Amino acid sequence: MPQPSRMDRIGSSLRVRNYRLYFIGQSISVAGTWMQTLALAFLVLDLTGSGADLGLTTAARFLPFLLLAPIGGVIADRANKRRLLYFTQTASAAVAIAFTVMCATGTATVPLVIVLSLAAGGLMVFDNPARQALIPEMVPRRHLLNAVTLGSVSINIARVFGAALGGTIVATVGLTWAFAINAVSFIAVLISLAMMRAAEMQPSERAPRAKGQIREGLSYARHTPALFLPLIMLTITGTLAFEFPITLPLVARGAFHGGAGTYGAMSAVMASGAIVGGLVAAGRQSPRRATALAVAAIGWGTAILATALAPNLVLAFVALVFVGYGSITFNSYAKTTLQLASEPSMRGRVMALWALAWGGTTVVGGPLVGWVAEELGSRWSLVIGGVPTIILGLLMYPALRRIDHSSSRSVSAAA
Repeated sequence: MPQPSRMDRIGSSLRVRNYRLYFIGQSISVAGTWMQTLALAFLVLDLTGSGADLGLTTAARFLPFLLLAPIGGVIADRANKRRLLYFTQTASAAVAIAFTVMCATGTATVPLVIVLSLAAGGLMVFDNPARQALIPEMVPRRHLLNAVTLGSVSINIARVFGAALGGTIVATVGLTWAFAINAVSFIAVLISLAMMRAAEMQPSERAPRAKGQIREGLSYARHTPALFLPLIMLTITGTLAFEFPITLPLVARGAFHGGAGTYGAMSAVMASGAIVGGLVAAGRQSPRRATALAVAAIGWGTAILATALAPNLVLAFVALVFVGYGSITFNSYAKTTLQLASEPSMRGRVMALWALAWGGTTVVGGPLVGWVAEELGSRWSLVIGGVPTIILGLLMYPALRRIDHSSSRSVSAAA
């Protein structure tokens, strides 16, 4: 029997109707979200001109992750994930409408932006683990790596269009339209959820309501090295390296003397590299070994550092292609490792910890990189992400190699 070609493998999960609907709906909605992210960054910079304020308002969106992420994971393990997503997506559209009205009426203030950002982040606490844990219910296990990776690819394709279109809209017709289009984009997700066929889902067993489930999830992750080590890596890189909604507008304005259009172009170039990296990862037949996560961290950190040192915008664009490639490679390896290593009844809680490590750490990292940019210059906001990521990859390689050896022995014993 002939082996499927790389092109066939790249789109294997899209042959599953429910996942295909999910992919399309999420791609449209995320494009709107990136338009709003860009518009929000420049709204704050227009109001105050402060990198620290930008870091603070961005951190507000992720503060609920820091406080409530384990609770969101428990709810995702207990609930019907599609029904939960109906609620979170509808409520997120309402928050986007509030941003639109605030901007249109000229009533925007930093405190009001923080309040709405907190509301958006609170909804994402429940939305994120539900979306991540829904993927294994839509596709067979053999397609899970492909589905997880294509999900990341869709986010970055959406980022290309969202950032490029958002930059154009902000520069030509103003911030209000970027917020309004994001509000409308949530309709695509709601339609995709409604069109899914329940009979074709493979629902995991829901966790029963019981005391101590948050503590149980934390203990499970702590005592499973294949989960704990990637989560440590995600926490450190999420705090210092994955702060691009803050670092890129600061570098665009500070190092390269640009504006929304420059930031949009930088974000789009980085996302184009991520798309290439995602397609390469999606074409693989099986998940990479754990040590690949360490290698990806080293390469990604090197690209971030190269961007910080780029003497002009053209070379920064070149480096950002590799930043995008490295970010999606690192994150897709980490997410796939967590999905495959976790028990189905624990998956929501594990993916909530992923969201906490990857996004919730912005509560600390956002203000930190904003402060560093103000005190030392915008390029340093990238340096403090790139250098620790390289060091982390080098330090974690031996431990991840032991996990690979242990997995190999387990497979041999089972055979």
